[in-house]
Amino acid sequence: MIALAEYQTLKLNSDFRRTYGRGKSAADPVLVTYALRNRYGVMRIGITTGKKLGNAVERNRCRRIIRAAFRQLEGECCGGWDIVFVARHKTVSRKSTDIERSMRKQLGALGVIGISAGVKVVK
Repeated sequence: MIALAEYQTLKLNSDFRRTYGRGKSAADPVLVTYALRNRYGVMRIGITTGKKLGNAVERNRCRRIIRAAFRQLEGECCGGWDIVFVARHKTVSRKSTDIERSMRKQLGALGVIGISAGVKVVK
């Protein structure tokens, strides 16, 4: 039996652009998060790591850490959101718990989970 993930991944460029353009964003020195309600009723996430972060090994490590941090929080999130996480330069040197803490604050500020802390929300 195959277990289905609680979330799906964003793959199309148009989905990323829609989330960037129409969604709300929250940022701190470690991570930028964009969130937009979707009509599918399922959580869809995308992770962006630019070449400025480092070589492919470092970028893949950042993606793995961000996915691991999100897995810890996905039970608290309500469905029906498109979320894009953009890794910043400080993401490379952080541990999963630091990224999870940052992610929790940002998702709370955006209304994806119930808590909100001192994070700047734009739009």
